[in-house]
Amino acid sequence: MLSGGQKTLTAVALLFALYMVKPSPFCLLDELDAPLDESNIGRFTDLLKRFVDESQFIIITHNKRTVSAAQAIYGVTMEERGVSRPFRCASTKNAATSSRKTLRTR
Repeated sequence: MLSGGQKTLTAVALLFALYMVKPSPFCLLDELDAPLDESNIGRFTDLLKRFVDESQFIIITHNKRTVSAAQAIYGVTMEERGVSRPFRCASTKNAATSSRKTLRTR
């Protein structure tokens, strides 16, 4: 039996094998790195970096190492109850710049 991380790496290997044959303009990955341990997250982000010249990757994650490997970060923060504020960070080396638009939730 394979562990969750091994199953994920197998799926990632298949996905990137297909990208080597026919790259897509973009790819959406939702919490793909969640079952991976620290060493495999490093392998995953290194693999992503090899394909960013041909494709754009939109990754939904909560993992700090995956976020730190990103070229741009988009998110939503709720500093006070009921008020959501979108933010964008152009580079992980720069401080996050908040959007001027504030979204109110009920």
